[in-house]
Amino acid sequence: MMRYLVFSSALLALMACHTSKVQPTPEQLQKIRFNLSELDEEGLLGPEGGKVALDYEFCIPRREEYRKEVENIDPSLKVQEAPGRIGCGREEYLCLGNTHQENFKEILYRLAQLEYVDRIEQAFFE
Repeated sequence: MMRYLVFSSALLALMACHTSKVQPTPEQLQKIRFNLSELDEEGLLGPEGGKVALDYEFCIPRREEYRKEVENIDPSLKVQEAPGRIGCGREEYLCLGNTHQENFKEILYRLAQLEYVDRIEQAFFE
């Protein structure tokens, strides 16, 4: 029983060391073109009783492996063949996501770390 407790404690300590949050560089943070500090812990912004998710958009080259990679990072994404407000080109996918999801900051940081993502803009719908 004692060995089991020691093993379990060691395993938990090891797992805690490997669950660090993604830390982007200042250059990668500049890709995120909206203020993350305005969002609460649930990824919402606005006054109490009127909070909404922030929608965002970015472009990626139209390659299936890139599409799969960003979809694996961000479960909220909808990938389209359209320019969006951000102005994706004919050889790019438009990716639309939102902040109302668990670990939204880490998701945005991971997207910003991708070399083929130039910028992530707030999306506005009419």
